[in-house]
Amino acid sequence: MSLIKVKQVKSGIDRTERQKRTLRALGFTKMGQTVEVEATPQILGMVKKVEHLVTVVA
Repeated sequence: MSLIKVKQVKSGIDRTERQKRTLRALGFTKMGQTVEVEATPQILGMVKKVEHLVTVVA
């Protein structure tokens, strides 16, 4: 699979517990962090669930 870079652009504070857990599962620990993950259907679904909090860099 190909790799994508995902950057957290908004905070998880005052979000639902499900969205907070999704951010943690993607590997985010702080604001402004960029993580590189494989573009599997599961990961793409997780990114879709929190697309208002993250942006796909590449």
